[in-house]
Amino acid sequence: MIEILLFIITSFAVGLSGALVPGPMLTVTISDSLKRGFIAGPLIVIGHYIAELALILLIFAGLGWFIGSSTAVFFIGTLGGIMMLLMGFRITRSSNSLSELKENNGITKDYGPILSGFFTSVSNPFFFIWWATIGWAFIFKGLELAGILGVLGFLVGHWASDLSWFSGVSFFTSRGSQIMTEKHYKFIMNISGIFLMILGIYFLLNAQN
Repeated sequence: MIEILLFIITSFAVGLSGALVPGPMLTVTISDSLKRGFIAGPLIVIGHYIAELALILLIFAGLGWFIGSSTAVFFIGTLGGIMMLLMGFRITRSSNSLSELKENNGITKDYGPILSGFFTSVSNPFFFIWWATIGWAFIFKGLELAGILGVLGFLVGHWASDLSWFSGVSFFTSRGSQIMTEKHYKFIMNISGIFLMILGIYFLLNAQN
């Protein structure tokens, strides 16, 4: 049980690192929050969940034969580790700021929050790269740890990170709050990036065993 709990916490931290990367979903969250208020964030995340769940089902449907093989351990662990390192480095070196994202709040189309969350997910190539490498690596770890319970633990941690981050962005944007300042945003980005690089090294080392 303790291992599952730690796995959920780790999944939360990794999911947060992915959510922090500036992209169309963050932009549309800010845009919709300025128009609709706090509720926009959670609704956008629901659309994101639908896209992720559909992709997970496709992964299992097409790659079920691959699960459990020694090739899978090496391939998924190595590729996932490399992507975590690259993603962590990208996060710490990112020059994007909250003010730049707010200035671009008018570029998104108005599909409604749930559809916006879905479309901004599936139209972003990084979404598929993340799930094909880091996401799949964690699903595989979850299966090794506790079977389907491990996968559910990963999803709980990952989805909780998406909901907390985008809901927070939505709340502070809609309130015009100064709590989430540029300094705070950059600090969170740096800590998450460093954590992800450390985890990437762990996955690379573990894949060689």
